[in-house]
Amino acid sequence: MIEGPYFVLTVVGVLGTGLVAGVFCGFSTFVMRGLAALPPAQGVAAMNAINVAAVQPAFMIVFVGSAVLCAVIAVVTFVLWPDEGTVELLVGSGLYLFGVFGLTMVANVPRNEALARLDPGTREAAAYWPTYVREWTFWNHVRTVASAAAAVAYVLALT
Repeated sequence: MIEGPYFVLTVVGVLGTGLVAGVFCGFSTFVMRGLAALPPAQGVAAMNAINVAAVQPAFMIVFVGSAVLCAVIAVVTFVLWPDEGTVELLVGSGLYLFGVFGLTMVANVPRNEALARLDPGTREAAAYWPTYVREWTFWNHVRTVASAAAAVAYVLALT
């Protein structure tokens, strides 16, 4: 069984990846559906406001902090190569680092930036909005599953 500071790192990893999974799950299950139900100008304006609010410390500490923690867990796992939980720890770290953090950078952020460049009341914004909602939500589903799976992998490493 994992012990000492390594145990604490893993428990905090469970909490961080689980919290991020919960945020993403909320977006996938009701926030994006609610925004999609709005007229395009309102949906675009609301999502742009959400994207600005998301980069504040409260969320970023959990989101980026979990990525840093997952990287630390992966490095420590490679260095110590524990008798138990090695595969689970590396899988959990990989899921979060690539399936959540990396995917955010290559799939969700570029869409957010494209949306931010649009004036909500324009025809261009109205035309882009349904595509944005569909594509952003799809990638958010993937991030949700990857983050939840990372949390599960870390829990399995503890057992």
